[in-house]
Order: sequence, then structure tokens, then C-alpha cells
Amino acid sequence: MNKTAIRKPLGLLIGGLMAASSFSAHSAGFAIIENSASGMGNAFAGAAAVAEDASTIFFNPAGMTELQGSQMVMAGHVIVPSADFSNRGSYINPALTGGAPLSGTLSGSDDDGGETALVPNFYFSTQLSDQLYAGVGVNAPFGLATKYDKDWVGRYHAVRSEISTININPSIAYKVNDMVSLGGGISAQYIRATLSNNVDFGTVCYGLEAQIPQIPTGTCAAVGMMPTASDGYAKVKGSDWGFGFNLGAMIHLTDQTRMGLAYRSNVKQNLDGDADFRVPTGFQAILDMGIPLFSDTGATADVNLPETASISLYHAFNDQWAILADATWTRWSRFDELVIDYDNPAQPDTVQPENWDNAMRYSLGATYRPNDKWAFRAGWAYDETPISKTSDRTPRIPGNDRTWVAVGLGYQLSDKLGFDVGYAHLFIDDTDLNALDHSTGHQLIGVYDSDVDIFSAQLNYKF
Repeated sequence: MNKTAIRKPLGLLIGGLMAASSFSAHSAGFAIIENSASGMGNAFAGAAAVAEDASTIFFNPAGMTELQGSQMVMAGHVIVPSADFSNRGSYINPALTGGAPLSGTLSGSDDDGGETALVPNFYFSTQLSDQLYAGVGVNAPFGLATKYDKDWVGRYHAVRSEISTININPSIAYKVNDMVSLGGGISAQYIRATLSNNVDFGTVCYGLEAQIPQIPTGTCAAVGMMPTASDGYAKVKGSDWGFGFNLGAMIHLTDQTRMGLAYRSNVKQNLDGDADFRVPTGFQAILDMGIPLFSDTGATADVNLPETASISLYHAFNDQWAILADATWTRWSRFDELVIDYDNPAQPDTVQPENWDNAMRYSLGATYRPNDKWAFRAGWAYDETPISKTSDRTPRIPGNDRTWVAVGLGYQLSDKLGFDVGYAHLFIDDTDLNALDHSTGHQLIGVYDSDVDIFSAQLNYKF
């Protein structure tokens, strides 16, 4: 078989499959900021300057110098997203049917790809001396989860997307003087991804028939392969460990005001795993002609998870009232392309542009402490999406700019034990989508009406 002859249709198919399977938006991109229940109540305003518990290890390790003795924090966050899709004229490749509507059981109505997820956190900090502090955090800085029916109108772009990370972050902090503290840590980050979607093997068959001489004209029709009526299934999964670091500084500007500066490095991940295909019987007859495509194979993908930089302010008016502010920059432009390498030598590497932009997150918050037992919190945030173009969005996680409104409270049960709870509702701008399936030329057009509810709880124990 002439490998060059199949390169174009195969490249389009795999490019479309893996582009749709690329890590799509959650929060700012697919980042997870939900790493503290106490911070949730303030919409994470002032996260690098608050340092009220051991979760500061993630937001700013220098904040450990604000904590006396030893402390353990265990938190969990239930994220409940809703992403209702309304079809707005999706159509089949015009070269096949003149642009007939793209069918699906929910075509013309709504489909919700949101899937509830649990995000846990754990932190421990200890004071080694008057100046030296140490700790460790275990959390999930990136992730997403969506699931659609296998016969929905956007099935060629996404069916299931599940990405999870575990970040282990040992850290130290040093109190230089009463004004300045410095901190840093090392991150060992595990990532696991499982992504799937349908494949329109009817359309792929006609593309191969037109370009590979050994497939006689009319073969696809003879074996019953028709566009959008001969679906198969593809699933890609992989995992990897990557490493990075984080740095922080805490500066007391006055007795009532402090500023936090924090930086978390990028982490390069090389996911190693498998690509599995389920092909229709008719298409298998095409492959049996000696065409070594769409067989289960190993695959790798390089992903460069972005760095972040934050500046936070905390100001206490008195023992009861404090205000907080934060600005965080994420370098999502690092996610400029997705490169796929396949163990099957007949399948050429794929380079898929992503075209993500750098993004900002801004937040404001306030905390009221009527006494030593209670703390009441409120916060607001504006979170920019890194995917500004409708043509670059996919149904994996249809993100857009979002506004946070959050509330929370804390209660100290004893000198050693306390708890925090928080709730946030995320208002997401309507998300227009005009996505091309590169494997078939089908166009998915529609709009998402989305929002997110987040429920957080946390236990704090001082030794």
C-alpha cells in the first residue's frame, strides 16, 4: 500500500479526533482553583496574602510563616456544572450532501454535557523554628469531566472527557524579618486522561475510496458504509508524571496590610497510553484489504501545562473586618498546539493548532469576624477564558468568560479544631461554537447556556 496516499485522509481523521480530544476549558482553561474551602468563601480573593490556614502551601508557600505550630487541613469540593447545548444549524460536509442537517437524537434541542466531579485537597504545615517552616500539599490543579450521549448531534467532537491530576507539593518557608517572608516548593504532578468520541466511518470510507487505488469505486456503498449512518467509536487514554516548582513572598506593608506574590511554574507532561478504535463491520471489510489503519495502537502526546503569577492584597480595618483582592495571570499561550505520535507506523504524526490566549482572573472579597469563633466571607471574581474564537472551541468543556459570586463561613469548635464551608455560583457568558470536524468536514454550530455550582467543606486541626 502507498503510505503517502493515505496520509491526507488519515491525517484529517486523527487530527480531528485528537483536536476534539485536546484538553479543553475548565475555569480558566482547564485549571482548577478550588484548592481551599476557606478561600472559596472569598472567591479566592487575596489567596496569596490571606494565609489563614495550611492551604496557603498551594497559593503562596511563604504564607506558612503566618501559621504557628503545626496544622492539618482536609478539604473537598463538589463541582456541579451545567452546559446545555442548543443546535443552531449544524450540517454535514457540503461536498457529500450539499450541506444537509447533521443528524442526532437531540439535534435541534438541548443536550447537557456537564458532569459532577469531586476535587479533594490535603495540606500539612509545621513550624520548625522561629524562622523556618515546612509543609506539604496534595491537590488537583487541573482537570475536567464531561459526558454526552453517543448519538447526540456533536458526537464526532466529544462523547466523554475525563482529565484528572494529582499534585504533590512539599514546601518550605523562611521568615527573613518581621516584614518579609519567602517560600518555595517542588511539584510532582501526575496526570491521567480518558477521552472519546464517535467516528463517522461512512464519510471516512468515501475519503479513502477516492484516494487509495486498491479500493474500487463503489466499494463503500456495496458494504453499506454511508455518511453519518456508519458510526464507530474511538477512545484515547494516557498518563504521565511531570515536575515543576512554585515560589512565593509575603510582605507586610503595615501592621494591617500585607501583600502576597506567588509564581507556579509550567509542568511539561508527556502522556503515554493507547488509542483504541471500534469500527463498523462494513469498514472492517475495507481494512481487510490490507490497509493498516484504525487498529489499536500506543500513542503519546506532549502537553505543556501553563505557569501562573499572582499578586494579592489583604487589609484588616480592625479585628473584625478585612478586605482582599487578587489578580492572577495564566500563560495559556503555551498550549499552542497538540502533537500526537502513534506507535502504528502507518499512522502519521498529527500537529493540531490550539490557538489559546493568555488569561487573567480578578477577584475581590471581604471577611467579617464578630468574635473568635465565627468568620463570615463573601467574594466576587471575573475569570477570562483563554479560548476567544468560536472556531477554536469544542464541546469537551465549552468555556467562556465567567463571573463568580461566593459566600462562606468558618467556625472554631475548639482551640484545635475548626471547619469552613463555602459556596460559589459561576455565571458563564453564552458560548457560541462553530467547530469543524477535521476528519469529515462536518460542522457543529450552536450555543451553550452554562453555569456552575461549587460546594466546599474543610476541616482544620492544629497540633
